[in-house]
Amino acid sequence: MPTPASAPLAHRLPRPLRAVRHPQPRPPAAGGRLAAVDGLRLLAAAAVAAYHYLGTPTVRFWGETYDLPQAVPLIHAVSGYGWLGVEAFFLISGFVICMSCWGSTPAQFAVSRIARLFPLYWAVVLIVAATGTVTVLAGQRSGAPTDLRTTLGNLTMIPSPLGLDFTAGVAWTLWVEARFYLLMGALLLIGLTYRRVIAFGFLWLVLASIGRELHSTVMDEFLLSQYAGLFVAGIALHLMHRFGTNLLLWLLAGFAWCYTLTVLDDRVATHPGSNWAVSAAVLTGFLVLLTLAGPGPLRHLQWRALVYAGALTYPFYLVHQSLGIPVTRGILKSIPGLGLLPSIALGLLFSLLLAAVLNRLVDRRLGRLLRRHLTAALNPARTGRDRAGPAAADGPVAGGNAP
Repeated sequence: MPTPASAPLAHRLPRPLRAVRHPQPRPPAAGGRLAAVDGLRLLAAAAVAAYHYLGTPTVRFWGETYDLPQAVPLIHAVSGYGWLGVEAFFLISGFVICMSCWGSTPAQFAVSRIARLFPLYWAVVLIVAATGTVTVLAGQRSGAPTDLRTTLGNLTMIPSPLGLDFTAGVAWTLWVEARFYLLMGALLLIGLTYRRVIAFGFLWLVLASIGRELHSTVMDEFLLSQYAGLFVAGIALHLMHRFGTNLLLWLLAGFAWCYTLTVLDDRVATHPGSNWAVSAAVLTGFLVLLTLAGPGPLRHLQWRALVYAGALTYPFYLVHQSLGIPVTRGILKSIPGLGLLPSIALGLLFSLLLAAVLNRLVDRRLGRLLRRHLTAALNPARTGRDRAGPAAADGPVAGGNAP
């Protein structure tokens, strides 16, 4: 029987569309942690490390003695696409940060990000500066800037806007992440709801496209036009994880991914030897894996090893280039007969062990201490007993979200 024209719109809409208007959260995964997402973070970090150690098209790390394209052509060719691990980090970050934001106040979100990112970052900057200073005093050339002004600027995590080089080379991605956090913080101030997040995603992509059309440096800086599609695709996948899939979310994810693959050509152009079609296929593979790990069947995976691996990802990412590569150079110099690949394996093992130490001594202790004191500072009227209580967990994904 036809529905009368005077009937409310909600009653005239097909049932699937009415369901989209008021989605209900799905039951959380068993255990509350997304171990598969942690595993993907480790995979992304491994890809970046492979690029730095084996895939770089220059001899800046190992010198002209070791010709990687000639010595290990296949490994070199595959590792040459490891830079896409950074894109994968931004994709995962969209998923995880949206998860961390939900149910948080702007102040709680800020505390969680500061406590998660800064202690480990400060430790690595100081270690790199100290080792670089010792190297200079020993009469050798340091690979990273170690003067006091550069070190102080790097401790802010925004050295680039201050006109300084990064002490830890990979830290440029943290500045990208920080601007994404600011955008999500602004959305938190307005109020985080299902509809607003979807509108935010579409609006972000449209404005980023306009910025590119206008060749506006200001809009590009604020809207992260190169990486906006990755963050929005991750956000869409989190909404699918939280509320279930529907046509609107698939449209958002599809729009974001078309945008991502279109602007990916800019990044491909900065990596000689990379092909756009191969890069797009590899990155789409990461998207498929995150879809399986988030809204897909792998969300129920509960492997403690993956959870721990996720906790090591951020410190490993920070140290593998700025500290691991100098150690590898030292091994090559002191044991020349060992060969490049065994030396690289030892350098990566050193980076992984150092990451485990930093996770235990800095992240688990100083990070939690900083979180506790920042939380207490936001609630000065609470009792001393409350302020000394245990720190809140860092969200469903162990190890947070940073690269």
